[in-house]
Amino acid sequence: MKRVETPFQIVVFGASGDLANRKLIPALYHLATEQLLPEGFVLLGFSRTDYGDEDFRTLILDGLREHMKDEHNGKDFDETQAAAFVRNCFYQQGNYDSKESFEALKTRITELDAEHNTQGNHLFYLATPPNVFQPITTLLHEMGLENSQAGGWTRIIIEKPFGRDLHSAQQLNNHLLKLFSEDQIYRIDHYLGKETVQNILVFRFGNGIFEPIWNRNYIDHVQITVAEKLGVGDRGGYYDQAGAIRDMVQNHVMQLVALTAMEPPVAFDAKAVRDQKVNVMQSIRPLDAAGVRKSVVRAQYAAGTVNGKPMPGYLQTKGIAKDSTTDTFVAWKMEIDNWRWNGVPFYLRTGKAMQTKVSQIDIIFRKPPLLLFENLYDQVNLPSNVLTMRIQPDESICLSFDAKRPGPAIAVDPVQMNFSYASSFGRESADAYERLLLDALLGDGTLFIRRDEIEVAWDRVTRILDGWHKAEETAQKAGEPLKLPQYPADSWGPTEADELLRRDGKYWRNEAPKGQ
Repeated sequence: MKRVETPFQIVVFGASGDLANRKLIPALYHLATEQLLPEGFVLLGFSRTDYGDEDFRTLILDGLREHMKDEHNGKDFDETQAAAFVRNCFYQQGNYDSKESFEALKTRITELDAEHNTQGNHLFYLATPPNVFQPITTLLHEMGLENSQAGGWTRIIIEKPFGRDLHSAQQLNNHLLKLFSEDQIYRIDHYLGKETVQNILVFRFGNGIFEPIWNRNYIDHVQITVAEKLGVGDRGGYYDQAGAIRDMVQNHVMQLVALTAMEPPVAFDAKAVRDQKVNVMQSIRPLDAAGVRKSVVRAQYAAGTVNGKPMPGYLQTKGIAKDSTTDTFVAWKMEIDNWRWNGVPFYLRTGKAMQTKVSQIDIIFRKPPLLLFENLYDQVNLPSNVLTMRIQPDESICLSFDAKRPGPAIAVDPVQMNFSYASSFGRESADAYERLLLDALLGDGTLFIRRDEIEVAWDRVTRILDGWHKAEETAQKAGEPLKLPQYPADSWGPTEADELLRRDGKYWRNEAPKGQ
């Protein structure tokens, strides 16, 4: 990875929270120990918690020890390196909506710039709840911190959720663009920092054997699965206001669709890549209420047993209303109306409390026009050639094809060619936040989300939300409150999702079964 040469100061809002402690600060520590950051960098934490510099440094060290133990079995943690790292870490206590707090913050930023010769380069990271995005950015602007007084660069990273529908996303975009320019705003989706997600572009456009067949002439359909094994846990209050479609589909899943389906960019730079992502997302067929009923399934998980322990159903979870219609599972038959993909359905699904934790893309190719060996197959599920790109866990790419079994008779078996990141490169992939933080510090927005990109994604998802709202209104008028389909915890989802594919003569590929 490219090294950051210029000194800088990163200000993390929400620095005492879980995201900063578990992801952001360990990512910055890794970058520092890999010598990808200059010696002249400063981390300034800001939050409401009443800490001083030393309290914050203790919090960081404890978090690093825990993070390394959990993620790397203690192999990457070094007390000497960690002690050197925290010497560059400082803390400012304050409230997110207080002018006095931001006046003190500006003074502290100026002092640290002078002490560490940061050249006025500032990265502001909002690792906070979305309800304080506007107060923080407004006060940064009022303090004159939207542009560096010393002539350096200023950038701001906004965490998800970025709005909860099209209207709120547009409002937030309009607010931010009154204060910052588009090239200063980095809307983050950590999925785009994962190695396998980035490798989709390399795989598609860097290999001459795959690009010519990546279209409706050779591909039968595409499946994208983002499954989580755990339920909502103690996040019920938050989750019941979001659901799977807001929490996963609008951002992670839509980004996987865009990278899988986009046209080749004219160059591998931020503008060219994002232009093509927007183009394909605009080609996603918008759904009306009837289309939502036909092409989208939503459901909630019921009680079950996960890892040998009982899990209560979603409606029995603390913080969840007994009549909640929030989705914990969504399946969507998506159609892309352009030259490349016309007639090739994209089947998307994501859910909580599913049988395993997995994120993968399955490209199912068309069968040969004449099946010479069809009498040798199970007639119910004649195999197809399938390309599986596994994003997590066990990042890998697998291609299935048919081969003759050794012996005098003609017997055909499906076999696989497997590529594994861990075995091929001999090291774990870098954490997604490491790559994204580094790119933001370098001013590379390729893996971040542009305004038009986020708004067209919200447009398509908001149409589904509107369709669901109409269904609920209709049920209430009929005096029959809407109840969502249920699926047992530790399963692959509701039968309605299976039927969505069965109508088209297809079936879900549940974690790429052996033999494809």
